[in-house]
Amino acid sequence: MPGGLAGGTEVLARCGLLENYRATLPWQRFDAFSQAYPQVALSQQLFEIDRDRITCGGGTAAMDMMLTLIGEHHGARLAEQVSEHFVCDRIRLADERQHVPLKNRLGHAPQSLIDAVTLMEANIEEPLSTLELAEHLGISRRQLERLFKKYLQAVPSRYYLDLRLTEARKQLRESDSPVGDIALNTGFSSGAHFSTAYRNHFGLTPREERLV
Repeated sequence: MPGGLAGGTEVLARCGLLENYRATLPWQRFDAFSQAYPQVALSQQLFEIDRDRITCGGGTAAMDMMLTLIGEHHGARLAEQVSEHFVCDRIRLADERQHVPLKNRLGHAPQSLIDAVTLMEANIEEPLSTLELAEHLGISRRQLERLFKKYLQAVPSRYYLDLRLTEARKQLRESDSPVGDIALNTGFSSGAHFSTAYRNHFGLTPREERLV
């Protein structure tokens, strides 16, 4: 099974071994890689296991990928034992995205958009309305909505909801906090609303997430 860790993904691509495969590599190389190898389905996940190809973003993602492979081929108990041996708190799943600094994620977007996303990330527990965000930035609501549509292909409220649900997923996977507490921590006043939004976004309920 050909595999590439970090920059090794580019070696596989140069050899023609990733055509029509999903693959990933360190986020710093995303733009250059996607231009050089448009035939590769590039993802921003920690690692990719696509049929008989494996790639990852490097660093500790390599450990997560190998523990996942051990679990798939030899069972979850052995993967847990290996994880404990290396003092890993948990095995991160492939669908978790690499952490990309905000300015890199938004590229050459206007500062007002960067400031808007920064405000969203700082106010997960008590979300601000789109109007409140615009007022904080000193621009109109319509201007803010245009910025999000142009650079992020989403309305502000949808982008904000995605941020909150992503944080909720992180807390569900990394903590033992009750689901109701996590709902409140991520700005949902109703457990039912949280469960519905989570299922619509991720395809399973918060309680089912805990069982994955």
